[in-house]
Order: sequence, then structure tokens, then C-alpha cells
Amino acid sequence: MTSKNLYAPGEPPYPCHGVRASRVIAICGLAMTIFFAPLPCSAVERNPLDLIIDAVAATDDVDSRQALLRGMLRGLEGRRNVPPPNRWNSLRQTLKNEGDRELRTTIEQLSQIFGDAEATANAIAVLRNRNAPINNRRSALAALVAQRYEDLAAELEPLIDDPQLQIDAVRAYSVAGSAAGPALMKTLFPTADLRLRRAILETLATRTDYANQMVAWLNDGTVKKADVPSYVARSMQDLVGDTFIEAYGTIESLNVNVAETIARYKSIVNDKALQSADAGRGRSVFTKTCGACHQMYGEGGKVGPDLTGSNRANLDYFLLNSVAPSADVPEGYRTQIVQTTDGRVLTGVLAEEDSQRVVLKTVDRPRLVIAKDDIEARKVSEKSMMPDGQLDQLPPQDLLDLFKYMQTRSQVELQR
Repeated sequence: MTSKNLYAPGEPPYPCHGVRASRVIAICGLAMTIFFAPLPCSAVERNPLDLIIDAVAATDDVDSRQALLRGMLRGLEGRRNVPPPNRWNSLRQTLKNEGDRELRTTIEQLSQIFGDAEATANAIAVLRNRNAPINNRRSALAALVAQRYEDLAAELEPLIDDPQLQIDAVRAYSVAGSAAGPALMKTLFPTADLRLRRAILETLATRTDYANQMVAWLNDGTVKKADVPSYVARSMQDLVGDTFIEAYGTIESLNVNVAETIARYKSIVNDKALQSADAGRGRSVFTKTCGACHQMYGEGGKVGPDLTGSNRANLDYFLLNSVAPSADVPEGYRTQIVQTTDGRVLTGVLAEEDSQRVVLKTVDRPRLVIAKDDIEARKVSEKSMMPDGQLDQLPPQDLLDLFKYMQTRSQVELQR
């Protein structure tokens, strides 16, 4: 169907002649600055959402409509049950019939934020449809999680056996908070690959009742100390304290002079020893120990700095930042610990913040949006998310292979 101007003939495209469509589109492209920036004349007294809907209705360009609505969606991230703007229902019905799939998806996501029961029902139908494109099912699940759908746990259980959605379902249990979640995860853990195991352990470390289950798994041998990444161990210690330490053991920390520790490692990582090191095996070591938070050659997490272009081939630089990562933490990489009103404890670095929300970069999610109304407590640690003493957990050969990989100038084949 051909796009058209959605205003009636003779109706002005804007409620105020001082506001131009190009201005609104630009503002939306800057992550919904329109919600907070002053607008000329009487438009400033209107709901900013209404202004955007007016702009959508005034244009017949599909790309402009999508830009406006995606800007609105970005600005509403982390919020739920927002009163819909005027004209929303009529605009929604009109645009749904225009045949643009991406536009329809955006409209459905916005409708869920506006508390529309039909949009929620549509998302559930897509999630349950095993023949639907996997990206559509994943988006439907993400929308239900964001809206705290009250029967979310019932939708997650069938997904635990779906290889394409297992990890998404595991992470969603953090929000669902179902007591059945850890039991289902325990059946997966023994045969899970590294990514799924990390997702399970990271999820257990977000809620006190779940964390107690991990302690039980450590005690009965389901989980070994080596399975638990150091950043998860730190979160577990914050959640359940000595109970975790009794099951896990002491969390490695730097207890000797930094210079002495660096000297000890330099005696291991010498030119002669590096000749027999394998960069391909080092890539595997990097994936297991560093890759959850750091990228190399476009692979890995985005919580910490991308190491591809850093001074990583310099042994002194590498050792100083590995042995004592908290010695000089840039403000942008200080650990944020957020406790939510629904009982979760979320740890990450600050990506964005405004008057409505906090956006964290966490190990499992590059963009975790938390509405400030959902925050019960929050603190900023002077420590880096990377724990002291992490290299102490590596055998000497793994350390050599890791540094050999850090010296590479291009990606190497992974050796296990």
C-alpha cells in the first residue's frame, strides 16, 4: 500500500508552525532528546509523545516514520505502562495495514510499552510459534521481559529445551524470579557449552535466592570452582557473603606488592619461553578469562575497553593492568552495583544516564536499561569489574599462550 499523509485534507501538519518535521526527526535520532529539550511556542506545553505522533502522521515517507518511532522506542526503553499519546490507536491501525514489516515490529513494541493487551498477546503468539523467524521470537521474548509480563515464567519453561532460545530463556529467569528456574538450569549445566554455562551462572548471581542455589551446586559438585568466572564470584560474595566463600573458597586478591608480583610474572613470560607458546591456544585462554568483558578483533564482550588497539603487546602494560586493574580505574569503567525493587542485583559499568533511567553495560548485555523508579539502591565502587589476582588462576603455559596471543597483529586460528 502506498504511504500517505495521515492528516485530513486542510489539517495543518503541525500544531505549531515553529516546529519543523526535520527538527523532530533529528531530535529523535539523538535518543529522544525531544523529551527534555525545549520546543518553540505552544508546543512546549504538549506531551512530547504527541508531537512525535503528529510528525509521523504528517509524513508519507516510510523511513522518516520508522526513524521517528524508533527514536520514541529508544527514549522509552526501560519504562512500562506508559499512557499512550493521543491518536496512537488510530495511527497504529493505519500503519499496521501498510505492509512494512520493520515498521509493524516497532509499532508492536511501542504498543506493549503503552500497556496494550493485544500487542502482548501478539508477542506471546510469536514466541510460542516455533516456525516464526528466530529473531522475531527473540524480540518478542525481550519485549515480554522488558514489560515484566506477569506469566513470564510459564512461557520460559518450554524454551529451556529450545537450543536457539536457551540462553535468552535462562537470562529471562533473572526477571521472572521463578523458583523453578534454577532446577531447570541445573539439568542443563552438566552438558552445557561455555556460553550457556556462563549465562546460567550469571543469572544465578542476580538474585539472593538463586545465589543460594549456586552455593548448593558448589557443595554437591554440580559446579566446580573453575567453572565460576571471577566477576561472578565477586557478585556472589556481595549477595550471600561467607556462605559463598565457604563453598567456593577464597576469592583471589592481590596480597603482595604489585612490583614484586609483576617481577614474578616477568620471570615466567620471557623471550625464550614465549618461543614455544601458541597464540591459537592463547586465543582460547583469552575467550575463557577475558572475552566476557573485552573484545579482540571484533569478538568478545563490551564491558571493558576493546583491547585490539591497546598497548597490549607491551609486557609491562599488560601485567600492570592485569595484576592491579583497580589501581587507576577511569571513571567510565568504575563498577556500578544496582539493587532493583524486584530483588535483582545488577553489576556493570555506566553507559548512559538521564532523569528517567540508568543504562549499564554488563557482562551478558551490552545495554541493560533500568528505570530509576525500579531502583531501590545503587552504589559506585572504586574497583574495576576486573578482579585483582586473575592471572594467579592460570597455569604458566596458559599465561605464556595468552601473552603470545596479545602480541599478535591479526586474528589467529583458535586452538583448544
